[in-house]
Amino acid sequence: MEDGTGPDLRATLERRRALAQWVAREIMPHEPRIRAWFVKRRIAHDVIDELVQDAYCRVVMLDTVDHIECAHAYFFSICRNLLARRLKRQQIAPFDAISEIESYRDTGTPTPEEQVATRMASERVRALLAKLPERCRRIVELRKIEGWSQREIADHLGITEKAVEKQVWVGVRAIRSGWDAIEREPEAAGDSRRVV
Repeated sequence: MEDGTGPDLRATLERRRALAQWVAREIMPHEPRIRAWFVKRRIAHDVIDELVQDAYCRVVMLDTVDHIECAHAYFFSICRNLLARRLKRQQIAPFDAISEIESYRDTGTPTPEEQVATRMASERVRALLAKLPERCRRIVELRKIEGWSQREIADHLGITEKAVEKQVWVGVRAIRSGWDAIEREPEAAGDSRRVV
């Protein structure tokens, strides 16, 4: 244990790395679908961000994911339950909205089209991530994919937590902006075809 890492720490880091890879592969590609479900229910974007972040936090706190048969359904269930709890705490939440959310079940397995779309979305995010400056890319990967805390990243890279927070913000903003630009491309192509 001369280098400061023992077998327990290495095992913990390896487990966290495996969990982060599982989340990136099995859950993250389905996030747009979950966000769209929230938007349809007129949930504010900042609330959606909080719910999704809370759901990711609950997943990364699991000791194992071996018991999860359908990752996207499990994640959706967490998001739905968090929303239901939030609405119940609000005194003005309509009863029918709560009952609709609680009774909704996402039991369908993804169609082949959804699976392809998921794979393409994952590849798109990875391509956008690769375009970030090296330091920003690494910080975003550690925070959003591997699930490190801001403090862990700051200690690991020898920078302040504020610098980590800023790099995550810059990176996520760049990825969202790149995603939006890609989403607008077919619309622009469609518009130009209609003019001709």
